[in-house]
Amino acid sequence: MSKIYLTVTAHPDDEALGFGASSYILSKKGHTIYNCILSGNVDARQFRPELEDLYKDTCKAQKIIGAEPPILGDFPNIKFNTVPHLELVQYIEKVIEEIQPDYIFTHHPSDLNDDHLCVSRACQAAARLFQRRKEIKPIKGLYFMEILSSTDWAFPTNVSPFLPNTFIEVGEEAIDKKIESLKAYKGVMRPYPHPRSIEVLKGLAALRGGQAGKIYAEAFQSVFQILE
Repeated sequence: MSKIYLTVTAHPDDEALGFGASSYILSKKGHTIYNCILSGNVDARQFRPELEDLYKDTCKAQKIIGAEPPILGDFPNIKFNTVPHLELVQYIEKVIEEIQPDYIFTHHPSDLNDDHLCVSRACQAAARLFQRRKEIKPIKGLYFMEILSSTDWAFPTNVSPFLPNTFIEVGEEAIDKKIESLKAYKGVMRPYPHPRSIEVLKGLAALRGGQAGKIYAEAFQSVFQILE
């Protein structure tokens, strides 16, 4: 049966970095993918194009990886810590109510980027909406994703690091589509050895594939999942 997948991220490109190849593979199998990006304007980003061009780039990036048109919030970039937690939670809950996802993927709470932390905390709370309201379809799983140049740059703290325990085999074609999607965003990709380079993106997919015994994979950390 076709399933609905929802990613909840802070910035345009996070969805492609963390879930791009999986989005492409799952959409090819007939599943539906929605990407909710809470700071759609990403106004503090260096080298950000004009807003109209950014919107076109974001829509193009979704199309490349087989996702639906993006769900864009207008929360302030690199200032999520100034937004009341409840506002973030309620925004995500509204999205959940509207699309009724089966699976939700969001940031890991130990990411270096503080916006990612705020989104992760809010999404964890919002994901429990089905346990508070009977008309909300129960989700089958909540997962953390890894974002290169954020999850991998985190410093040791009292928060557990990203521990992958769930893998989606994607193959080389899907990795190429992930990279193509990221290239749709102006100024996002970087030359090697930056984490957002072609070499590192492919290298991480090869590593995760090797860990799971697959040919290229994206890895996630399960918060909870319902086995059927």
